[in-house]
This record gives sequence, C-alpha cells and structure tokens, in this order.
Amino acid sequence: MTTAVVSSRPRSLVALTISMLVMGAFLVGLGIWQLERLQWKFGLLKEIADRTTAAPVAPPPEADWPRLTRDGLEYRHWQVSGTFDHAKEIRSFTNLPDAKGQFRGVGYWVLTPLIRPDGSTILVNRGFVPENAKDPASRQAGQIAGPVTITGLARWTEDRNLFTPADDPATGNWFTRDIAGIAKAEGLTRVAPFFIDADASAPGGLPEGGETILTFPNNHLQYALTWFGLALGLVGVYIAFVLRLRRKPAG
Repeated sequence: MTTAVVSSRPRSLVALTISMLVMGAFLVGLGIWQLERLQWKFGLLKEIADRTTAAPVAPPPEADWPRLTRDGLEYRHWQVSGTFDHAKEIRSFTNLPDAKGQFRGVGYWVLTPLIRPDGSTILVNRGFVPENAKDPASRQAGQIAGPVTITGLARWTEDRNLFTPADDPATGNWFTRDIAGIAKAEGLTRVAPFFIDADASAPGGLPEGGETILTFPNNHLQYALTWFGLALGLVGVYIAFVLRLRRKPAG
C-alpha cells in the first residue's frame, strides 16, 4: 500500500507541473498580448493627436470615396464649402456629460447635409443641442443660410451595439449617426461615406460645435498586470502544494 502511495506522488507532481506550465504560459501570453496592445494604443493616440491638430485640408475627391477606410480617414482635419440643406436636418439622440462648451447633458447631435458646388453631399455634424433646443425654430440664429465654409474632423458611420435602440426615420428618432440610413431616409444622393464634426459653434451658440469626444479607454497596462499577477499567484500555489506534498508522510 505504501509503495503504491509513494509511486503515485511523482505521477501526481508531473501532471500538476505540466498543468501549471500550460496555464502559466497561457496567462503570461495574455499579459504580453496586452502589453503589445498598449503599444498599439499609444501609437493610435499619437496618430489621432497629430491628425486633429494638423491644418485643415480638403477631403478626398468624390472619385476616391469608394476606396476610403475608417482607419485611413477618421479624425483627419478637413475643410469643406457648400450650402446647408436645413430642411433635411436630422437629430441623433445623445448624452454629453463632459462638454467643452456651456451646453451638456441629454440632447441631440444635429446633422445637416452640406451640398457642395459640384452637387455632391457631405453630412456635417454641426454640434450638440440640449433637449429644449431640438426644434430648429428655437435656434434660428444657428440656421446659417447661403454658402459656408466648415472645418472639422472626419468621422465614420457610428457603430451600433446590442443596447442601441432602433432608428425610426418616420418619426425622426435617430440613435446613431448612420450615414447610409440618413441618406436613404432623406433621399440624398452622391453622399460621402463619412461625416464631419464641425469645429466651431454656429452663430447664436447652437448647435454647439467642437464637441468631438477624443477620450479613449486605455486599460491595457491594468489588464497586463492582472494576467501577470495571476501567473505569479499560480506559481505560488504550485510551490505551496509541492512543499505540502513533501512534508506529508508516506503511508
């Protein structure tokens, strides 16, 4: 009986060691991956900072629009000219708790088609309006007529998640800045696959421009330390188990 118990210990220790090595390698691998993601995030944040602070330039010509990608254009500083079609303005519900201007809280992004001299259209997110300024009639000073020049940051169609309510164009209830959906609902043609977040507020203060959210979660270092900590804890458990096994009398 004693011989069986003694001989079973090496087998148990070998199995435990193999399991520990596999799990430890997996945890360390996750930690290294998070450090790689951290370096990627630093590079991304620097690129966004460079784009947003660069002098504004004209967006790509219409012929290049089909080849544009989100990573290639988002947050570039662009300047466009045209005339707003205020009759086709849409409001997309949002909550803006940390505003740069005076208005914040529950309200709407105001997106208006900008018709360019060549007939193409670029949607412009002219900025934020609070709940009580949803009706354009309440902010007539901001309904700019005639040719205008807008500078702002290029943006891509807003992503939808499982908790985003469905847009309802028939009632004017929008919850995403969905370029294709807006173009279809408003009968717009030759529409750019991007929209522009306007830099500055309109006359009269509304819509409140320059409210592009440029804060991004960066928890990769925390995640890496968590995975490395778990790997270290696993080593501690393994050592404690081995010491206990050695102290345990045979038989």
